[in-house]
Amino acid sequence: MVPLMKDLFGGAAPYYARYRPDHGDQAIDHLATTFGRGSSVLDLGCGPGTVAIPLARHVREVTAVDPDEEMLAEGRQLAANVPNIRWLRGDSTMLRTFPPFDHVVMGRSFHWMDRRTVLAELDELLPPDGVVALIGPGRHGAEEPGESAMQRVREEFAMGPMTATNSFQATGEHHQDVLATSPFSDLDSTLYERRLTYDLDAVIGLQLSYSYTAPARLGDRLEAFVQAARSALLASNPSGRWEHVTVTEVLIARRAPA
Repeated sequence: MVPLMKDLFGGAAPYYARYRPDHGDQAIDHLATTFGRGSSVLDLGCGPGTVAIPLARHVREVTAVDPDEEMLAEGRQLAANVPNIRWLRGDSTMLRTFPPFDHVVMGRSFHWMDRRTVLAELDELLPPDGVVALIGPGRHGAEEPGESAMQRVREEFAMGPMTATNSFQATGEHHQDVLATSPFSDLDSTLYERRLTYDLDAVIGLQLSYSYTAPARLGDRLEAFVQAARSALLASNPSGRWEHVTVTEVLIARRAPA
């Protein structure tokens, strides 16, 4: 993962855990069927356990790895009664230090990594039938709820791009393009669509879960930002409720047949 990634989401973990939507039962079931009940799965860039916690019900064990201790703390708390998750602080540069795993899943984290290097190393570490799975928003996902109003607020607060550029921003290559030229070039993509409803607090909380508007980045402007967001969102939509169609992609990448 990019240097200092542990600092990118300062203060965002509680908002991430509460307001980031999960991936839905169908998507998790898809992963579970692919991996198999007896498998050991590495969740790389696990955040607060958005994938690890529901997946753990279906596999032998999950090793949940993230560089942000706040995210891990949220995950441990949410998974207090889930015994088969091992929470470790680390990142994609430490793959050889983790306990052995049969498969790896990444949810909303692969873009923060040196993707080609990670895939080359996973080719050495995964067993012959090992799978690399990505789960997250579809390639052509819909605009986030309240995004037009929030964009104006971010501009008002001069919340520009992060100094740590992720690998997608740096290259413009989508994950599928990177995988297609990797050892894991046998790709299968499935999309799952859901309609979600957000209230005002959820839209603002979602905003505070992002790296570019994380509470630590806002600093002493946090309360002013929240108030400005609340006013802008209600001005654009007085009902304070947003319907949002979300598309989750499960992308399964296997080694190409010999």
